[in-house]
Amino acid sequence: MAGRRRHTGVNEMGRSNYETIIEKLFLDRYKGHKTDLRFSRERIAAAARALRIAPPKNLGDVVYSYRYRRPMPDAVRATAEEGHVWVIRSTGRGQYCFAHVRDLVLQPNPHLIATKIPDATPGIIDMYSLNDEQALLAKLRYNRLLDIFTGLTCYSLQNHLRTAVDSVQIETDEIYVGIDNHGAHYVLPVQAKGDAETLGRIRFEQDLDMCRVKFDALIPRLIGTQFTQNGLLALFELQETAEGFGIVDEKHYRLVPPAELSDEELQDYRRRAIGSQ
Repeated sequence: MAGRRRHTGVNEMGRSNYETIIEKLFLDRYKGHKTDLRFSRERIAAAARALRIAPPKNLGDVVYSYRYRRPMPDAVRATAEEGHVWVIRSTGRGQYCFAHVRDLVLQPNPHLIATKIPDATPGIIDMYSLNDEQALLAKLRYNRLLDIFTGLTCYSLQNHLRTAVDSVQIETDEIYVGIDNHGAHYVLPVQAKGDAETLGRIRFEQDLDMCRVKFDALIPRLIGTQFTQNGLLALFELQETAEGFGIVDEKHYRLVPPAELSDEELQDYRRRAIGSQ
């Protein structure tokens, strides 16, 4: 029975073998400090043997499960400071570290002023959109909101891009390529959520890894977009820092029929544009 239990991937305490391995790798290195918790791929097998469980056939899958698919074990999360989480980062081929970073859950700023945009969404698209995510991506595309938000000329390359990075399957809601006025090329992965959902850090980490592997010659710009509860479209641009991901920019847009955009509002937008030059 013990042999069969090891091969099911569940240990005697009812926890997955992956969970006990990651917990051991972390606790063996955590001594109350938050840096330099490094380990190699080979240490995964060593940890499994120390726990008397069969080493996973795909050692890398243990790491990537906790990078992208699973929450950290409770014993790991309990050591994080308020507002922070532990993540696993690659530091080289087969080399990793546990990093203590700020948590990131994006919520649209309710005090941000929205910009009105004449709605160019075809009516038939509004009639037959199947869910909030698809409707949001369609509105982003037909109204060229990514161009407006980033200042780039952007083109939709593919939506629901499914690909593998280091043998891990990931999905990006839509991916754009763009060009600036100097001729530089960009890749812009977009994550989209409805008003009842939340944009989180893990999907942006996936997108950044995908950009580095699949589009390494292009400049990555990470984009999140979400419907707000009062019908606005919120767009975020994120950037990775030593402390985790931070918000570079956030803007809100309201799509309206052209008749609802007054002369006074157009004059106000004109004054803002002149003032920013």
